Order: sequence, then C-alpha cells, then structure tokens
Amino acid sequence: MCNLYTSTTNIEALRQLSRLLDRLADRAFFNEESFDVYPNRFGPVIRMVGGGPEMVRARWGMPSPPSMLQGKDFDYGITNIRNTVSPHWRPWLSPGHRCLVPVLKFTEPDPARKRPGERTPDAWFARPDGRPFFFAGLRTRWTGKRLAREEPATHELYAFLTTASNALVAQVHPKAMPVILTRDEEIDIWLRAPWDEARHLQRPAAESDLIILPGEKDRPKLP
Repeated sequence: MCNLYTSTTNIEALRQLSRLLDRLADRAFFNEESFDVYPNRFGPVIRMVGGGPEMVRARWGMPSPPSMLQGKDFDYGITNIRNTVSPHWRPWLSPGHRCLVPVLKFTEPDPARKRPGERTPDAWFARPDGRPFFFAGLRTRWTGKRLAREEPATHELYAFLTTASNALVAQVHPKAMPVILTRDEEIDIWLRAPWDEARHLQRPAAESDLIILPGEKDRPKLP
C-alpha cells in the first residue's frame, strides 16, 4: 500500500484549494515546495483548532493495535487505515481527530514491472492539472517510543484512510488506494461533519481525478 508520497507546504497553493483554508496558519515551518514523506518520518497535516485551520508537523503512523506490539517496547505506527469499524480506530473518527494530508503525488508498488532479483518498482499518481490534493487523515497526540533506539517522547501522529482501488489505480495496485479529497465540499465534510456523514467519503476517487505520471523514475526506499 502507499508508503511514500510527495507533499507540499506551499501555503498559498493550499489556501486556494478550499474556502475553509483561506486563513490557513502555518505552524509546520517546512518551507518546501515539494518533498518526499516516508513512514515514521515527519510531514505536514492540516487540522482544525478553535474553528480555524492550521498546518502542523506530525509523524506518519498512528498508534498500532496492541495485538501487533507483543514483545515490543516501541511502536513504529500504522500508516494506512481501512477498517474504520474496528474498536481500535473508533476513538479517532470524530472531527477533532480528523486532518487533511497535503499531497502532490503518491506511489503504489507496480509488480508488473518487477524484474528478477530487483525490488518492486513504483508507479506515481497525481492530479491531471498538477495541483495539490489531500488524503483523508486521522491524527492524535501520543507518548511513547517510535523506534527501539529512541527515548519515549510526545508526538503528533497521523495516518490516512484507504479504500477499494478505482479502475486506474487497480491497473497497478488492485487491492486499495488512499481516500482522496479534491473538492471544497469534501474537505468541509471531512473536517467538520459527524462520522455518520463523513464516512461516505471513504470511497474510490473518480478516475478523472488522477493520472499515472509518465517517465517517473523510481526513488530509493529508506530503511
């Protein structure tokens, strides 16, 4: 599933994507037009605080279910969330724990292009017009160890929802794709509506919302 994407912290570009973001405050201070985000690394997310949106720095990977942590004293985190009926995820489905994850493009593994002895290459997906969009994210504050070599600390964490693949993504990855938000009304619902309404956004994006980027070179995966 998607474990690498390219984000942006271009505040002006993000403000133009929704009327809810026209007063978006920058608390992340990445100051980068484009950069890659990997699991358990830091990326920008947009959350609502006191009725207003702010972009903050968060670590990719929500707390893992306890059953996955037996014998471990650290939690690397869960990057993709599909089963929202699970009791583990239920406490984080309210508007106060939802966020937007800014994205320029994302990858899915492409096994059809894999050569013997090599790792599975990636296919990259983006909007046809190249504009940013959002993954539907969940966030929380959490205290603990993220890596065995780290000391316990308090972190802002996030992950994003996945759903069934649309026909375009299914050409590469038939099992799942991120939940994508591109329209103002979708962003409004995700940030402010009760879960009974917002849960309907967990569906495949329209095929017209994405393209597979031609000639995109594969990037090395970090350990």
